[in-house]
Amino acid sequence: MNYSKETIEKLTAWVDDDATAFDWLLALGYKELIILREAALGDSKAIEVLIKSKHVILAAFANAIWDDSTALRILIKSKAFHWAAVSNIINGDEKAPAWLHKNGLDHYITLAYRIQKQIRSEGDKGTMISFNRK
Repeated sequence: MNYSKETIEKLTAWVDDDATAFDWLLALGYKELIILREAALGDSKAIEVLIKSKHVILAAFANAIWDDSTALRILIKSKAFHWAAVSNIINGDEKAPAWLHKNGLDHYITLAYRIQKQIRSEGDKGTMISFNRK
């Protein structure tokens, strides 16, 4: 499924925990994008829900974020190049933003960096060490 620029912008806001964006996505029936947030952040149960609800491209995207080369091949074979580019940005591909920009898909670039930021901040929560001694 192709999503409008506004829908991807709302997904991006939802990645940042914006409750208004969540409500917007829910009201317009984009439950798969609500679930995608959790899947993209590594929740395997959310990926299973996407697969069971026949959102295979979104499930493949979520797996590709975590360096799953098979999932990336699924995206490319399915001609979901924009989702492949987003996962590549998250995985450090410096050429992927240029491809999205060239194709007028800058909103996907923003989404990629927001997901990447959330993944890093979630990872950092578990690695914080306190040096304060009492």
